Amino acid sequence: MVEPLRWQIGTVTAIRPQTDRVASFTLALPAWRPHRAGQHYDVRLTAADGYQVQRSYSIASAPDRTGEVELGIERIADGEVSPYFHDVLVEGDRVELRGPIGGYFVWEPGMGGPLLLVGGGSGVVPLMAMLRARRTAADLKPAALLYSSRQIEDVIYREELEDLASEPGGPAIVHTLTRQRPPGWSGFARRIDEPMLASVLGHFGGIGAGPSAYVCGPTLLVENAAAALTNLGLPPAQVRTERFGPTT
Repeated sequence: MVEPLRWQIGTVTAIRPQTDRVASFTLALPAWRPHRAGQHYDVRLTAADGYQVQRSYSIASAPDRTGEVELGIERIADGEVSPYFHDVLVEGDRVELRGPIGGYFVWEPGMGGPLLLVGGGSGVVPLMAMLRARRTAADLKPAALLYSSRQIEDVIYREELEDLASEPGGPAIVHTLTRQRPPGWSGFARRIDEPMLASVLGHFGGIGAGPSAYVCGPTLLVENAAAALTNLGLPPAQVRTERFGPTT
């Protein structure tokens, strides 16, 4: 019988801003469990009057980091949890959380085959865990990330992505900027569409290579990208999706 996940108290050991609205929070866990790239943790806040609110945040850290977990959290202006993380928490504070959770949107180096990642905004967080896991395992099977952001300043993990791409056997990193572009920008400048995905699939020699695809981001981006990939010939069973969006 699988032991049920229990809430535990993690201690914030590092806070690293990634963009104006996104930061990485590292928490040391007394009951740490190994995770798979793509999983998440639930976070729960309790007010003095007993009111509780709970949200789920994707794991950004590679599975080989023991004893701690890194969560990537975007500040949502009218949110109940993310503003607390960004505006109140400091190193040494304690947070209630449980995980890792999730078994569908996960990837491990042993799964084999090329890897295609498609992300929008903070949807890149679980994909980053996959890229980090790939690097740790020295997995040299082809991989590519197509990442949609509004402007270059919104690219999360920008420097690390550049470093990954420059390593021998590193993934192809392809950006598209949908609102503003810096002078001299030569990359894509529109929302993700079928021709763009076809171009990225060229890194694998086309759809015939049969990459496993993971798509994460806002609902519209995910639905459009998943439909485009199947239109291009990728079997639906090889396209896994996870939607990010405001909680209703």
